[in-house]
Amino acid sequence: MALSVSERTFTREVLESSVPVLVHFSAPWCGLCRAIEPLLTRFQVEWGGQVKLVGINADQNFKLANTYRLRTLPTLLLFENGKVIQRIEGFQGRDQLRLTLEKIIVSCLPKSA
Repeated sequence: MALSVSERTFTREVLESSVPVLVHFSAPWCGLCRAIEPLLTRFQVEWGGQVKLVGINADQNFKLANTYRLRTLPTLLLFENGKVIQRIEGFQGRDQLRLTLEKIIVSCLPKSA
């Protein structure tokens, strides 16, 4: 299960994180948001701590939703060193998201020598 983050904890949990953070902006009324949660949870386990997964309720954290200019839900933002390095929105379902997440994990994991 993703760590739930609010405007109050966002800086500490996301911007100041020592590992990349995948932020899942969602809302309780968003069916696709709920549908992709098991996939995100599975990837979190596969990442083995290399990438942190957090969830943000966009309805309850309007300032964050506005700051990151959310146009659609779900929206996933990948942060590294406090900056957005990838934005994922408008995907057509779990298969497309799975492929995108696989690319993210390859780009975030340390390169072996």
